[in-house]
Amino acid sequence: MTKAIISTTGAPRAIGTYSQAVRVGDTVYLSGQIGLDPATMLLEDGVEAQIHRVFRNLAAVAQACGGDLGNLVKLNVYMTDLGHFSMLNEIMGGYFTEPYPARAAVGVASLPRGAHVEMDGILVLN
Repeated sequence: MTKAIISTTGAPRAIGTYSQAVRVGDTVYLSGQIGLDPATMLLEDGVEAQIHRVFRNLAAVAQACGGDLGNLVKLNVYMTDLGHFSMLNEIMGGYFTEPYPARAAVGVASLPRGAHVEMDGILVLN
């Protein structure tokens, strides 16, 4: 099994002992992204801005491995307030078209750096 580490300056650098993504064959495992601006490494202000930033960060990592969000087959969403779930759905509709990826959404007590949302996922490249 050969694995390749995926890294891009288009998404925040890792803030711990992990890679932005790991590719094994045609499958890419995306590490969790929070709403950090990759240029400043500061969180975007507010839930809506953080959700958009997370999708842009995931897209940048997907692009770095030769894919895009259309290759996403599984998305995991972690939110500190599930009261924003409908906002997430609305925003997600601007980044994806059918067929949508499989998805889980989990309410959590807290996230790194006080983020409101974190997402990770799995891509399959053709």
